[in-house]
Amino acid sequence: MKTIHSKILSISAVMICLITFSCQKSGNNPGGTTTAGKSSVNIYLTDDPSLVFDHVFLDISKVEIKVEDDSELSHESEHQGEVDDNDSRGETGGGWVSVPIHAGVYDILQFRNGLDTLFASSTFDASRSLKKVRLTLGGNNSVVLNGTSFPLTLNGNDNFVVIKIDESSVAVNSGGLTNFWIDIDAGRSIRMHGKDFELKPSAKVFSKEKSGGIEGRVLPAAAAAVIMAVNGTDTATAKPEAEGEFKFMGLKPGTYTLIYHATANNYVDATVANVVISGTEDTHVPDVTLHQ
Repeated sequence: MKTIHSKILSISAVMICLITFSCQKSGNNPGGTTTAGKSSVNIYLTDDPSLVFDHVFLDISKVEIKVEDDSELSHESEHQGEVDDNDSRGETGGGWVSVPIHAGVYDILQFRNGLDTLFASSTFDASRSLKKVRLTLGGNNSVVLNGTSFPLTLNGNDNFVVIKIDESSVAVNSGGLTNFWIDIDAGRSIRMHGKDFELKPSAKVFSKEKSGGIEGRVLPAAAAAVIMAVNGTDTATAKPEAEGEFKFMGLKPGTYTLIYHATANNYVDATVANVVISGTEDTHVPDVTLHQ
């Protein structure tokens, strides 16, 4: 953990409206029906946790999906760089549609170890193709570190988070229901710049039809372990619950190595190799007990 060489910042007297949704395990998500000639989408929010902060509060003011007709698809393919730049600046032309949400401040660290929340739902004409999702962040973003609140600064167009919906990671059901998850990587999204914390959001999308999960338990709690799932250059991180349970979501099929890293009381790390994700089912690994 980095040492903060700055005086403690006082919490603003302005009340933050914290929007809280009931969380659910990812295996129990509702389905949906679609009317003729329409496609529908359910958007879930989850998190790749930070190992540093107690809370990460993001002020999510708007959600949009980009649904393109044939002419818009053709224009984007011919002017990809220009279109991407426009999208990252928040421009609304070219197929962007606003999705109703409860705008407010979300503690994204609530959504880990298989917990998620149904964040937004919408319908659109089935003749259009789902291509991107965009979050717009307000200015009331902050973190809590060791009980002290610090503001997060945004630079330039970093308040617009644009994520391409690649059919290699999301099963798009044209004319039906598409479920996908926005996974915000809290650890990679926040960095120190001088004495300030900067927010440059890093996120991906996935659907359960195109990914798998790993779940297990690590003991004892006194080891304060964190778990990393490593597959080549891809690394995901999980921070266990109080009883040691952990879960990874949105992993690509492949063979993973789990590294159980003890962070307290002189416990020794452990490794479990050859954990295979072959499809969309979660892989359960036996409990691991760390020793001093």
